[in-house]
Amino acid sequence: MTEISKKTIPVLVSGALGKMGREVVNSVLNASDCELVAAIDINKKNNGENISQLLNLKSSEIFVSNDLEGTLCSISQNYRNQEINPVLVDFTHPDSVFENTRSAIAYGISPIIGTTGLSPSQINDLSIFAQKAEVGCAIIPNFSVGMVLLQQAASVAAKFYDNIELIEMHHNQKADSPSGTCIKTAEMIEEYPKQYNEGLVKETESLKGVRGGVRDSGLNIHSIRLPGLLAHQVVMMGSPGETYTIRHDTIDRKAYMPGVLQAIRKIGKFNSLIYGLEKLIF
Repeated sequence: MTEISKKTIPVLVSGALGKMGREVVNSVLNASDCELVAAIDINKKNNGENISQLLNLKSSEIFVSNDLEGTLCSISQNYRNQEINPVLVDFTHPDSVFENTRSAIAYGISPIIGTTGLSPSQINDLSIFAQKAEVGCAIIPNFSVGMVLLQQAASVAAKFYDNIELIEMHHNQKADSPSGTCIKTAEMIEEYPKQYNEGLVKETESLKGVRGGVRDSGLNIHSIRLPGLLAHQVVMMGSPGETYTIRHDTIDRKAYMPGVLQAIRKIGKFNSLIYGLEKLIF
């Protein structure tokens, strides 16, 4: 931990040794208005090692810890009654993200969650908990500004198209399907309430699931997992005589960092749960 500063935002990074965690640590270390105060990761082999030396990043005096609960408690005490509350950025695993988020809120630390896989009921529980605790919390399925623009465009176009299918493509180390980003896109499309993809014929599948997953609205979602991919999404809309396709491709995780920093800077203005980057940048 570093000396407390009233001018910078204290940031804890959970999942600090992962691919996204590394980018977040690097961005925080290089942001003049942020201060890295903790790096947490379950990799016990690197427990106690200097995060900057481990990742070959800008020099800092922060050491990796395996103890999320203990770190949250310590940081909470160190920054008690300070003008700026600490922020936890979490890029871990769907199995642990719910408890991580609850723990951060309980200690008065604002969680910014990039890990996907939370169920609607879990998000609702966290929303109630954050509101009672009066702690700002952001669940962000995708930190890319380009993806936010895709989602905005898709939600507007939904008024004009009754047939819409979504395809999301990710690397084969992604644990959850469909992606939280794709679910969020579907939800934004469904804000224009109607039934999508009403069949003209009775469909049959000789291979189960070949038409993808179907939401209650009728939207079809297809998930692809392959090495060589990072994060990609296509929204295809069709009507007689035309198709309208919106596509977003992430080719480097650096694309997410402006959104991460925006969330870190803005979350202190809220005392409840925010779902989606658009709530913070528009």
